[in-house]
Amino acid sequence: MIQSPLQAVIFDFDGVLVDSEPAHYRAFQAVLEPRGLGYDWATYLDHYIGFDDRDGFREAYAAAGWTLSEGELESLIAEKGEAFEGEMAAGLAPIEGAVACVRRLAKAFPLALCSGALRGEIEPTLRQLGLTDCFRTLVSAEDVAHSKPDPESYALATARLGRELGETLSGSACAAIEDTPAGLASAQGAGLKVVGLAHGSGHGLDGAHAVVESLEAVDPDFLRGLW
Repeated sequence: MIQSPLQAVIFDFDGVLVDSEPAHYRAFQAVLEPRGLGYDWATYLDHYIGFDDRDGFREAYAAAGWTLSEGELESLIAEKGEAFEGEMAAGLAPIEGAVACVRRLAKAFPLALCSGALRGEIEPTLRQLGLTDCFRTLVSAEDVAHSKPDPESYALATARLGRELGETLSGSACAAIEDTPAGLASAQGAGLKVVGLAHGSGHGLDGAHAVVESLEAVDPDFLRGLW
């Protein structure tokens, strides 16, 4: 069994590697506003950020007191996916310092990616950024029954990475890099130590083991210092 201290690093995707949250917000609104269920950017940041598409739509319907069948949910997800493809075609900019951070850490640790985004959104962007080979495995929205803040996705990412390494990898031997309260709760629930990426506010990241303003601050020695 791989022992602590730090043995692996798991990255979030949206808001950590790419500046995709505004694009997700616009895609959600393209689906919700015609149904009278739209909300503003501040509400997205306060409540919806960190949910995958499935739970994002469930929350929006629940907030209005509406019921949502599984069939309609799948239709909404498909419609939002089409809207987001249009956003992706325009290009998603990387978070400042993200590409260099991934490459820096990949030289020292095995890396995984754990996201509430769809695999079809993640993989093209990783290819565009030249980061595909840096990650040993990834967990996307399709892989779990419960999205962040549930710990399922991080527990699965840890287990998959361990299998890639041929070892049993403990969450306590991993660091996560997250930018949302939901992601923080998910990673900590699976036993990981968490670096919060503040984006100038740090809202909801007070419980992280460390908070940084930029990924330029995150290197192997910084992460080892969390232990």
